[in-house]
Amino acid sequence: MAIDVHAHVIVPELLRHDGAAESWRPQLRGRDGGTTVEIDGRTISSFVHDPASIDCLLNSQRARGIEHTLVSPWVPLLFAEHEADVAAARCDLQNEGLARLRERAPEAVSVLGAVTLKDPVLGARELRALMSSGFAGVEVPASVGGRYLGDPIFEPLWAAAEEEHALVFVHPTTRGFEDPVFAEHYLWNLVGNPVETTIAAAHLVMTGTVERHPGMRILLAHGGGAILALRGRLRHGQRAVKQAGARLAKPADQAIGSFLFDTVTHDPHVLRTLIEAVGRDQVLLGSDYPFDMGDPDPVGTVRAAGLGPDAECAILGGNAERLLGLAARVAS
Repeated sequence: MAIDVHAHVIVPELLRHDGAAESWRPQLRGRDGGTTVEIDGRTISSFVHDPASIDCLLNSQRARGIEHTLVSPWVPLLFAEHEADVAAARCDLQNEGLARLRERAPEAVSVLGAVTLKDPVLGARELRALMSSGFAGVEVPASVGGRYLGDPIFEPLWAAAEEEHALVFVHPTTRGFEDPVFAEHYLWNLVGNPVETTIAAAHLVMTGTVERHPGMRILLAHGGGAILALRGRLRHGQRAVKQAGARLAKPADQAIGSFLFDTVTHDPHVLRTLIEAVGRDQVLLGSDYPFDMGDPDPVGTVRAAGLGPDAECAILGGNAERLLGLAARVAS
């Protein structure tokens, strides 16, 4: 079956209703051709589908030939920049809603949760609890408070993720750069988002984080950004510049090859190059539902890449089925 590992939802438990004073809660408003979301005084208009409707999600996925979806929170609702007590309470609400969503459609939905990132020790405990309750893992932003994911502060979280065999989905914050140029021509999304993912991935590699935790399962959004294009540059830097390679005992290529990548590249030729470089077992189908920059036909994109039948089958669903333990779930 086809399994989408990159789709976002806003759980109803977090929604703000008319007249409510809690501006941190998203408020949805319909518009022609989509939905706007108001949150913290901002209006976001990049939603093509209603992000709070599970029926809309399931109907849209079925129409695109997708039978199972791994859903994760909308990134602003990871509460990564909030202090630990506030983030923990809000993440609890989020995770309760995600658990209910999964209970409603267990044959069609798996879930990634949110954990407290300003206190990674607490976040690690939360991750372990989520894994014991049937979550597939967690979603994390590329950086938290200016610290990228290879920072030593996040070591407890990575240790827990490795021990629990959790899938960790690394997604850009969507507002990672303050340069005014990113306000032009939608560049904050077109360029900024994949650049954030690239920096996070490179930081995880060059700090030795991936090497220290070889059992980690890290999924990079948007085809990994430009990390693959920088593979040779990182390899050369490791050899030629002491500062660059000081924390690595093995080639940087090896760590890059251990990442998982979604198919959200918007180009079958780029996707084929990615698959040829990292192997078919490291790439998973993704759509980036429900956003305007999502792939409207992710299954078609994979089929257009001209892969052999075994590789196509693995990427459309086989890899995700194995990682999420879906075959075992069906058997039980």
